[in-house]
Amino acid sequence: MGIDSKRITPAVEINDGRDYVPTATPVVFAHHFAAIAGAGPIIGPVMAMIYGWGPAWLWILIGGIFFGAVHDFSALFVSVREGGKSIAEVARKSLGTAGFIMVISFTIVMLILVNATFLNTSATALTSVIDSAQIGLNKDQIFFRWADDGGSKVIVGGIASMSVIIITLFAPLIGYLYIKRHVSVAKCSAFAILICVVSVIVGFFVPVSLNPLLWMILISLYTIVAAGVPVWLFLQSRDFINVHLLYIGLGLLFIGIFASGIRGAEERFPVNNIREGISHVGFLWPGLFITIACGAISGFHALCAGGTTSKQVKSETAVHKIGYYGMLLESFLAVCVISTVIVGIDMHQYKQLVLPAADSKFQSNPILAFALAFGRTLHSGLGLPISFGILFGMLLLEGFIVTSLDTAVRLNRYLFEELWRVIFKNPPKILNHYWVNSSLAAGLMFGLAYHNTVNNIWSIFGTTNQLLAALTLIIVSFWLLYQKRSVWFTAIPAVFMIITTVAMLVILLVTRFIPQGNITLIIADLALLGLSSGIITIVVRTLYNFKTGIPLSVPVINDIEE
Repeated sequence: MGIDSKRITPAVEINDGRDYVPTATPVVFAHHFAAIAGAGPIIGPVMAMIYGWGPAWLWILIGGIFFGAVHDFSALFVSVREGGKSIAEVARKSLGTAGFIMVISFTIVMLILVNATFLNTSATALTSVIDSAQIGLNKDQIFFRWADDGGSKVIVGGIASMSVIIITLFAPLIGYLYIKRHVSVAKCSAFAILICVVSVIVGFFVPVSLNPLLWMILISLYTIVAAGVPVWLFLQSRDFINVHLLYIGLGLLFIGIFASGIRGAEERFPVNNIREGISHVGFLWPGLFITIACGAISGFHALCAGGTTSKQVKSETAVHKIGYYGMLLESFLAVCVISTVIVGIDMHQYKQLVLPAADSKFQSNPILAFALAFGRTLHSGLGLPISFGILFGMLLLEGFIVTSLDTAVRLNRYLFEELWRVIFKNPPKILNHYWVNSSLAAGLMFGLAYHNTVNNIWSIFGTTNQLLAALTLIIVSFWLLYQKRSVWFTAIPAVFMIITTVAMLVILLVTRFIPQGNITLIIADLALLGLSSGIITIVVRTLYNFKTGIPLSVPVINDIEE
């Protein structure tokens, strides 16, 4: 790729104190990993395990190494080289203005779907209810808020709710210490861990119990604020605090699996369940690849890379550590999730929680399935109470979701600002104001989440997410072509993912959205198909022009070597 340790990065060159802020690599890695992980590497693998754990594990392993990590590293590197520009702006140089408008429009639609999915998931996680007998609780225990007077059901999201609130309130203080006062990362980490511990302890005694709609409203309002204020105030600093919980949770997850194996825990889940998976989700291809989503490859990561991360990197040598290894850590998390479900729940419990019958009064809740499996894995491996594992599973998942939400709304704000500059020669002043664009992004997110469940939008979210990854790899491939560098390692994954995702959009439209009469998702699907067709047409034409030596109508990209 041509990494140059002496080359000045956009964060150092611009350093405006709001978006471009040169930051220590461990802090940027923490922000980037917390932002990219989201709910995807947990919920996707859990839902895809209806095919059996074998196919899911295999795609995560192959996809994570050869597709996802390559995608994340190359997208981040290109964004840094292009002055911290988004992948849509890079597309403008290689595919022209028409390609830029289509890519940016596609990305805005995709981000709205991502945000709606994560918002819905977050509200579900914070209000999840489970039978107290399943987790070994009795009415005398105070760790959770009871959902009924008889003590038969318990709200397991109350402690995580309080933890989220406290971490958010302390985020500006952490940001002030390491950005404004230049306190060392080690000292800030120690303080961040203290905040995490205190947030959980307070949550034990003052669990928060709100209804899902109120949670969606409050989180939407928070993201409007977080997307407009300087990046260090909430986004970067909140991610830095929260990532310590994520690291601890991931460590516990791995240790629990390893200990369960040593102690002879039995495999409770089938390695091969493809026939039933086909009946519930659809054919193994493209169904499995789309359902796994972020655990193997994710276009959302390119948005994080080009939107916020590339504006914080201090040196090009940090790009590989942040981009490539960040994705490998996410795939490792996805593999751990699969291993936990194998040990923690059986197929009967799985279908009760993840794929309830049509006449069931319960909605699909893959979050709760993971949390229950996590609790039982820690119990079988380390002897910890099941309730403790469920609590930490909720903390882990909720931390990933909220950190992704505030990043994604900020990214959508950037994209709206870019779009107005293309549509209008002189955009109205109101459209240049970040509060307006943040509110527009959050409002569209809330509207879609309010009218759809997690199950309804997961498939189209996964499809759009993977399709954006394919488009990113195409854009990176053109960037490499103009630098006269090898492109096979980005072009092969791009072609495979384009075919897979377009096929899934057609299948979803014909077999699910039209029969359901879901107008919102029918429109979204058709819009995505139209934009995809337009982008593919431009890509083919641009490639033909490149091969035949026809000059580009846009400025040639700067050489990698100065």
